Amino acid sequence: MEEHTPLNFIEEIIEHDLQNDLDKSQLRFRFPPEPNGYLHVGHTKAICINFGLGEKYNAPVNLRFDDTNPEKEEQEFVDSIKRDVEWLGFTWDKELYASDNFQQLYEWAIKMIKDGKAYVDEQTSEAITAQRKNPTEPGEESPFRNRPVNESLALFEKMKNGEFPAGSMSLRAKIDMASSNMNMRDPVMYRILDKPHHRTGSQWKIYPMYDWAHGECDYIEQVSHSLCSLEFENHRPLYNWYVENISEEGKIIPKQREFARMNVSYMITSKRKLQRLVEEGVVSGWDDPRMPTISGMRRRGYTPTAVRNFIERVGVAKRENLIDIRLLEFSVREDLNKNATRMMVVMNPVKLIITNYPDNETELLDTENNPEIEGSGTRKVPFSKEIWIEKEDFMEEAPKKFFRLSLGNEVRLKSAYIIKATEVEKDDEGNIQTIYAQYDPDSKSGSDTEASKRKVKGTLHWVSAKDAVEIEVRKFDKLFTVEQPEAQEKSQNSNENTTEKADFMDFVNRDSLHSSTALAEPAIKTIKARESLQFQRIGYYTLDINEKDPNAGKELVFNEIVSLKDGYKP
Repeated sequence: MEEHTPLNFIEEIIEHDLQNDLDKSQLRFRFPPEPNGYLHVGHTKAICINFGLGEKYNAPVNLRFDDTNPEKEEQEFVDSIKRDVEWLGFTWDKELYASDNFQQLYEWAIKMIKDGKAYVDEQTSEAITAQRKNPTEPGEESPFRNRPVNESLALFEKMKNGEFPAGSMSLRAKIDMASSNMNMRDPVMYRILDKPHHRTGSQWKIYPMYDWAHGECDYIEQVSHSLCSLEFENHRPLYNWYVENISEEGKIIPKQREFARMNVSYMITSKRKLQRLVEEGVVSGWDDPRMPTISGMRRRGYTPTAVRNFIERVGVAKRENLIDIRLLEFSVREDLNKNATRMMVVMNPVKLIITNYPDNETELLDTENNPEIEGSGTRKVPFSKEIWIEKEDFMEEAPKKFFRLSLGNEVRLKSAYIIKATEVEKDDEGNIQTIYAQYDPDSKSGSDTEASKRKVKGTLHWVSAKDAVEIEVRKFDKLFTVEQPEAQEKSQNSNENTTEKADFMDFVNRDSLHSSTALAEPAIKTIKARESLQFQRIGYYTLDINEKDPNAGKELVFNEIVSLKDGYKP
């Protein structure tokens, strides 16, 4: 019997539309980021929803940059956004920009003025905000609301030509100053900004507001479903009003629908606040592995598959909730367990000498790259008389359930031999400097001998001392000390008894990065960028790559992706 995955509420809307007033060939979606910063974990949901629908319905998806604010937008952000979407495994149909439509938007604005639905206002933004009042009382009309059409047309053209200073005038839609929806109280359509644009240069002195440009661009592109986060729900009436006032018969009217934003514990998703972390040196940049940006997650070693699986598990909801960061880590760990190459690395080394192993001999032992993948192959690992093991893997006198190495007890060395510890050498302070052991030559892993089949309770990873490669290992803790730093900030500041204002920066974990050296098997030097590793019995790691300067720091620096095990159950 064929299993059917239940539809989420957005898919139900699309299915309803396909049964009533849309043909499947008319479906078109879009992902419309503003290029004013790096994308973060919250954006992955919008990306996966829009492009995921494109894949489900075999429909085109546009990547459109809503570049209407030249004060904050840069080509650097455009490039990073494209890189992020591609990394997640998605392909867009058309690469578009709101700025492609500046002329059309201007011409439609003129039409709105001629139709008596827009006017030029000479008030300051502060005065306009004050006149809007609040949702419980009607706003006050602007003294310029009923100015003659020809006067507004002439002023609007002068605004476009740069004849007035920034902030001195704006073009406002004439809707309803008594509406309970504040967005409908004569919203600003255009403002004067004497700033060069990253694509149009100094051609324009006026720029459209997001609400005016967004829906009209959807209409120009003939997007069937304009999907956005819940914060735009009360913008929907304005979206519809704008589109209805410029639409033509026979054209698709885009349908805006909203889904819940994704908030993940111990993360923030405000671009402004993320920028503060960068500017104040809390992190090394937008792609710091501790950052919740997509570039940060990529540098840390998260995989596209893991992120997409995480989004699928979160689902598409109508109301916001807090997602446990451990669900993200579970998704990452699940994917890495299947695909990461195993590698032996000793983090806290102590010397072990096998006294009955031949001097000056090195043998190459076969070890599996990944036992989870059939046919993943093997590699050669050098083994010799002197090796490094973890200090934590040895005790002189061990309790009953200590299944690692202790004096008089046996363990197996991974892919090698069974050994028994015989004695230790200590320094003057009683610290163990060297462990001495003997090995069973007939117990080599994989050999068809009775000794090799002998069962011992512990298996240890190790590294040949003379072949060991020194690496730097970076481990990361959560960037914040509280689950919801932004909510905590807001909550404390709403307390009337609080004398000092809280700042989300108060909750930054200043001890979130730990760097140390470790010793690894020689194969570590062959690892490629973005390749995932499991340091056996320790955790998952990846080679650190700085995307802005990939040639910087050729040292072997590895970022911890996630720990090896976690008790979280999704």
